[in-house]
Amino acid sequence: MPTTVEIPVSEQLKKIPPAMRPTVQATRRAVKAVAPSAQEIGYRSKPPRTSGYMWKLVRYAIGGGNVVGIGTFPSHATLFFYRGRELDDGSGLLQGSGKEMRFITLRTPADAERPAVKRMVQKAFKLGG
Repeated sequence: MPTTVEIPVSEQLKKIPPAMRPTVQATRRAVKAVAPSAQEIGYRSKPPRTSGYMWKLVRYAIGGGNVVGIGTFPSHATLFFYRGRELDDGSGLLQGSGKEMRFITLRTPADAERPAVKRMVQKAFKLGG
């Protein structure tokens, strides 16, 4: 059975656009503050060929189930929720209309530090993976 090689998140961060690095790092800190025991798993992905596609960087799992992930575009980061459809979003932050996932757009590090964003992350981890 072939083994997969994880790319360390620190290596992924070195490759993202410098303008988005602080926002991605703030998002990562916010997730870790809410769920310090979550497993941090780097995606084995490369920068997309076009600016319209998200570059998935890292996901966080509990008990083997994915809960949230972080991705980036050239002008913003995205915090995505694997079971977002099931989350109670009284804040109106969640975007998307996919079958399961929802996301929050983060343009600055301060966006990731908003209490409403942290509450959504808490709700996601309570729901589980």
